[in-house]
Amino acid sequence: MRILVTGGAGFIGSHYVRSLLSGAYGPGEPAVTVLDKLTYAGNRDNLPARHERLDFVHGDICDRKLLTGLLPGHDAVVHFAAESHVDRSVDGGADFVRTNAGGTQSVLEAAVRAGTARVVHVSTDEVYGSISEGSWTEQSPLLPNSPYAASKASSDLIARSYWRTHGLDVSITRCTNNYGPHQHPEKLIPRFVTNLLEGEPVPVYGDGSNRREWLHVEDHCRAVHLVLTRGGAGEIYNVGGGNELTNLDLTERLVKLCGADASAVRYVADRKGHDLRYSLSDRKIRELGYEPRVPFDDGLAATVAWYRDNPGWWKPTKDQEACSPRPDRPHPPRDRC
Repeated sequence: MRILVTGGAGFIGSHYVRSLLSGAYGPGEPAVTVLDKLTYAGNRDNLPARHERLDFVHGDICDRKLLTGLLPGHDAVVHFAAESHVDRSVDGGADFVRTNAGGTQSVLEAAVRAGTARVVHVSTDEVYGSISEGSWTEQSPLLPNSPYAASKASSDLIARSYWRTHGLDVSITRCTNNYGPHQHPEKLIPRFVTNLLEGEPVPVYGDGSNRREWLHVEDHCRAVHLVLTRGGAGEIYNVGGGNELTNLDLTERLVKLCGADASAVRYVADRKGHDLRYSLSDRKIRELGYEPRVPFDDGLAATVAWYRDNPGWWKPTKDQEACSPRPDRPHPPRDRC
């Protein structure tokens, strides 16, 4: 079996690729092609430098000519590639629409033309918007509140249309917030951990009452592969972690794990359109045999330990990221830039 993984040098995609190559998902030795544009969030070092079953292609999912030549010979596509940072989408949404909506359409069109047997499109719970109580099911309406979430909702609808119009065997997964090693420092957990390890403050939006459900990347990737092998055409599968915390609760845990104290916490102006709460019902995917295996406290402690032990991975990435203005820090620090 040969699998094309888009965005395979990013945080989640690279974990999936490493798991495939290590045999984590059972018998068989699939060949893997990674297609990645290597934007700021992609890192070639996230993948094995040389592996006999891995081919790497540096390219853009919006490049239809490239996809047309690349897809033939692949049995399946797992589509992770996306622009994914909400704050960046608030500052400017064009790249999100181009990559997430247009790029997904290009991937699906190429899959139809190549006769690809199976596609999994990886999405997010943010397409549902915000929910004050209860949990979303796969039948809940799409009510995205950020340009990022809207672009992902668009990509989900495009995927559905290729199933309905062209008969493409495509499934959609929607996951909660991921965490784990190799995640770019722009995201909440690695950003707070690396700040704390460097003795810097951590910025909490608003009063920290926004609630999120957390899922270890290992559990998420296992769920994605389960959908690839057992999921139904045209079906959507929510992937939950069952660990709901306020942002302030999470921050306090990270402060403790990093050996810091409450003085490191800084409250900053809330994000525009900031969703209050996300919560998924994952009953449907559990019927396929899924359940999260990584206990949250263990996974969080291991994640903090990974960043503590691997400054050579995140410091250059963070220095690059630090030179870009953010809502809570409009002027990049001169000592790094």
